Amino acid sequence: MRIEHYFTVITLSLFSVVCSACEKADLVLHNTTIYTANDAQWTAEAMASLDGKIVFVGANEAAKKYMCGKAKIFDMTGNTVFAGFTDGHQHLEGVGKRTKTLSLFGLPTLKQTVQEIENWASSIPENNWVLGRGWIEREWTDEQRFLTKQDVDAFTKNKPLFMPRADGVSALVNSKALQLAGVNRNTPDPEGGKFERDATGELTGYVLANAMNVFRNIIPQETDEYLKDNLLKGMQVNVSMGWTQTHDAGMSYRLVDLMQQLHEEGEMLHRIYAAIPVQEAQQRFKRGREKTDDDMLDVRGIKVFIDGTLGSRGAALINNYSDAAHNGFMNRITQQALVPILEKALEEGVQIQTHVIGDRAVRSLLNWYENAYSSVPKLQWESQDLRWRMEHAQVITPDDQQRFVELNVLPSMQPSHGIGDLNFARERLGDERLAYAYPWKSLVDKGLKIIAGSDAPVEVGDPRIEFYAAVARKRLDGTSGEGWHPELAVSRETALKMLTIWPAYGAFQEHLRGSVEVGKYADFTVFNRDIMTVDEADILSADVVMTIVNGQVVYTREGK
Repeated sequence: MRIEHYFTVITLSLFSVVCSACEKADLVLHNTTIYTANDAQWTAEAMASLDGKIVFVGANEAAKKYMCGKAKIFDMTGNTVFAGFTDGHQHLEGVGKRTKTLSLFGLPTLKQTVQEIENWASSIPENNWVLGRGWIEREWTDEQRFLTKQDVDAFTKNKPLFMPRADGVSALVNSKALQLAGVNRNTPDPEGGKFERDATGELTGYVLANAMNVFRNIIPQETDEYLKDNLLKGMQVNVSMGWTQTHDAGMSYRLVDLMQQLHEEGEMLHRIYAAIPVQEAQQRFKRGREKTDDDMLDVRGIKVFIDGTLGSRGAALINNYSDAAHNGFMNRITQQALVPILEKALEEGVQIQTHVIGDRAVRSLLNWYENAYSSVPKLQWESQDLRWRMEHAQVITPDDQQRFVELNVLPSMQPSHGIGDLNFARERLGDERLAYAYPWKSLVDKGLKIIAGSDAPVEVGDPRIEFYAAVARKRLDGTSGEGWHPELAVSRETALKMLTIWPAYGAFQEHLRGSVEVGKYADFTVFNRDIMTVDEADILSADVVMTIVNGQVVYTREGK
C-alpha cells in the first residue's frame, strides 16, 4: 500500500479555515499537548509543517494563521503527541518474517510450546524445513529448560527443523537437521559457537551463536520477493506500533538493495538507519555511505557480534556464571580479524555498533576500541566525532561505565531486556554483579545518552513496553523480584529522550529529527493518553492513534 493511500482512512476532525493572513502549511496538529523532547521548549499546544518539515511549534492561538488554505488540520483533543519514536535496535526483515512463520512468543509452558511446534510441523510437507522462532524457557511455568531434539524428533522425523530461541543467538535443531548438516558427536565446536552436548557427549539439538550458521547455510535461500515482502510487512507492523524510525542492527546488502527498491516505489513507511553485518565490512568500505535525499534510508555503520546472551549462558563474563562452571564465550569474530576493520572504520568515518552483553565482552571491546583509537593517528581519522556504539551492554562494571564516558562510546540498550532477563539474571549473575546489570540511571547520571530500542523480533517491539520498562523496571503485571534494583529505573523525561532525541544523536541525525523543532522533519507518534503523566500501569494500555512520518500520516487507528 502506498503512503498516500493512508489518508483515505483518517476520520479525525479535518477542515480548512479561511484566513486573511494565511501562513502556508500542509499539516496542522492542535488542541493537544505535544512533548517535543526539546529542553528549550518541552511542551507545546500545536504545530504546523510544510513539505515534511516543521514550520511552527507553539500555542493554539498562534497556530491559527496556519489553519488555512490547503492545510490538513487535525483537532487532537483527547490525544497526546510526541516527537516521533525511534526503535534504536531492531531487525526489520525479522519483524516482517515473524508475521509469516511460527511464533512461539508468550507461550506459558514447555508442553504447550512443543504442542504448537507439532501442530505447525503437521502442515509442512515431508523433507521441507520446519521454521519458527521465539521460544523462551524462562517464562514457562512447568519446566524451565532448553528445548532438545528429543522434544520434537518424534513428529519431525523427515522434516529438518530450525527454531531460534527468542534471543536469536541460539536455536533448537532436530536430528534430521543435524544429519543434513553433517554434525555428529565428534564434530568440534566452531569458533564463537557451541553444539550443546549432554553428560554422555551426545548432541542435544541446542546450538549457540556461530554453530547456528551451519544450519542457516543449508536452509533453502529465500527469494527476493519473499524478503521484500518481509521488509514491507515489518514496516507495517512498526508504524502500527508508533515507530517513525528504526535502527537496523545488521541489514545485509541484499536487504539494503531491496529497501532501495521499496524507496523508489514509494513504499517506505518509516525511516531506517542501517548498519551492515561485519561479514560484509569490506563491501561497506567499497560502497561507502548510502543515503536517500529525503533521509528515509541511511546506511552508515557496521554491526559486529562478540558474545552470546545471558539467557543462553553465552554472554561472556569476567568470572564464571553463578549457575554454571564456565564464563560464556566470545570470538564470534576474533580480535585479530576485527582490529583492522576498526582501524579502517576510523579512516573512513564508519560507525561501529557492537553486540556485547557480558562484562568480559564489554571490557574487551572497550580495550579494542581504545587500541584502535591509539593505533590510528587522529589526523588520519575521517572525523573526531565517532559515536561508536555498544549494543545491549547489559552487564557493565562501575569502572567500565566510566570508560564509556572517557572513550565517548554510546550505550544502545533495550529496556525490555531489563525486565525479561531479570527473571533469571540473579541466578546467572549473583547479587554482586546484578547491582551493575542493566544500569540505565547510572549511565545517564554520568552524562551518557542511552539509545533505547526493542531488539525486535527478539522482543515484541512495542514502544509502550520499552518506555514502561525504562521507568518502572517491573514486569508487565507490575511485579518485580529480589535484586531488580528499582533505583536504576529512569525518569519519564529521560525515557522519552531515550526513544527520541538520543537515538537521533546515535544516528548523527539530531539536527534533522528526534525532537519537535522548527526546521526538523515532521515525525510524530500520537497516543490516546499521556504516558508522561498516567499511572505506570496505564502506560501499557495507551493506544497508538496516529503515526506521522515526513508530514504524512502512515498509520491511523481505525475509527479514530
